[in-house]
Amino acid sequence: MSSLRTVAQLAIVVVFVVVFAVVGVSLFVLYPETIADVLGVVLALAVVFFGVRIGSSVSRSLFPGYDVAEVAVEGPITRDGSGGPLPSSPRSTPADDIVEQIERADADDNVDALLMKLNTPGGEVVPSDDIRLAAERFDGLTVAYTTDVCASGGYWIASGCDELWAREGSIVGSIGVIGSRVNASALAEKVGLSYERFAAGEYKDAGTPLKELEEDEREYLQGLIDDYYETFVDRVSDGRDLETEFVRDTEARIYLGEEAHDLGLVDELGTRRELEEAVADRLERDAVSVEEFEPERPLMARLGGGAQQVAYAFGAGVASIVGDREFRLRT
Repeated sequence: MSSLRTVAQLAIVVVFVVVFAVVGVSLFVLYPETIADVLGVVLALAVVFFGVRIGSSVSRSLFPGYDVAEVAVEGPITRDGSGGPLPSSPRSTPADDIVEQIERADADDNVDALLMKLNTPGGEVVPSDDIRLAAERFDGLTVAYTTDVCASGGYWIASGCDELWAREGSIVGSIGVIGSRVNASALAEKVGLSYERFAAGEYKDAGTPLKELEEDEREYLQGLIDDYYETFVDRVSDGRDLETEFVRDTEARIYLGEEAHDLGLVDELGTRRELEEAVADRLERDAVSVEEFEPERPLMARLGGGAQQVAYAFGAGVASIVGDREFRLRT
């Protein structure tokens, strides 16, 4: 079956190459009597190359060579993928892009299983939950796996999958939520800055770095942390079929893969090859072919992302002083 598919794909590519070669030679070599004669061969080759690309795309769509989709979550989990205000911040993938890739894999009739490659220390709460929901809604087998780090928001995502695989030395866990703020009130006082409040609502400026926290503001912000933590515990307890008290007793510790497996935080330990063999067994076939799904982002969006990185680099000095100093909440 595999050899027949390969022959069919090759035949489609050859047909497209021949057709586009004839069109290219006709348009740019045989008929023109202008400067196009000089550029004819180059343009004809360009058309042939274009035909190869289209033929390959058509052949892949008609005879796909994969039955398992892989979607990777690498680096801090954020909404827009910026990772942080400084150019040296770890790279990350936008949560919305990850959700789009999972939904595209779910809509692909050739995909029977989803692999979630997790190598992340965690990140923003709601984007993590969006990815978890997308994995949970996938119609088919979903297996999360990590080789390095599956902590906090990464484990939140894994709770929406059917299984979690790791290596013996993987870092797993950190089931907790943290909020942070920079207290710059003493520095502001030294340089002669003062905070003057104009706000509607008692807690509107809770967490502002230029003033000391009042006790009731501290309790208010801690309450937000506690609520998110309870949600995290519930997600893990339901998705991983673990007792809520056991999840709380981990106290946001991290574990090496072997201990995490012994505790039931990880289902299986193994290499990538062993994982694919297990997926093939679950799908009742000899082997599987994995296709890495990537975000379908328009050209202008990709250019915009590059411009954003330049802007980060250009403004790093300012950002390190005045940026990202409000109360931050993350897993």
